[in-house]
Amino acid sequence: MSERALRGTRLVVTSYETDRGIDLAPRQAVEYACQNGHRFEMPFSVEAEIPPEWECKACGAQALLVDGDGPEEKKGKPARTHWDMLMERRTREELEEVLAERLAVLRSGAMNIAVHPRLLCERHAPIGCASGTPRSAARAEAAHADRAPRRAGEPTVRA
Repeated sequence: MSERALRGTRLVVTSYETDRGIDLAPRQAVEYACQNGHRFEMPFSVEAEIPPEWECKACGAQALLVDGDGPEEKKGKPARTHWDMLMERRTREELEEVLAERLAVLRSGAMNIAVHPRLLCERHAPIGCASGTPRSAARAEAAHADRAPRRAGEPTVRA
């Protein structure tokens, strides 16, 4: 029985009221023009605050209000650099003191600086140990050719 009750009607909500006898809110037409030469009107309520910009209907660019004030420039915050943030936390004297401490640790050799595994040759010494510049794995192998042969299971680095 319920199947027959819905026959011939849509399940979508449809209003059967008409617009006769209804007073719409007072409207005003506001004209906008975009930089590509398109002009169009938008209806707004008389009580509404009119925006100075609107998206162009034709091309999607920002259209400005015709015979109106331009959009207000927003104040942007200047970008904070790492130095600015550091100076918010410490004074220059404190930074000099920390730098002196870290340089003393580095110069004493107490700090073990880790070397990236790709910069190690097959003998586990930094590639280019003598000059301090990285070399390819083949050049590092040739540089250590006079040393003992490689042991089984010892890792080799390939560039």
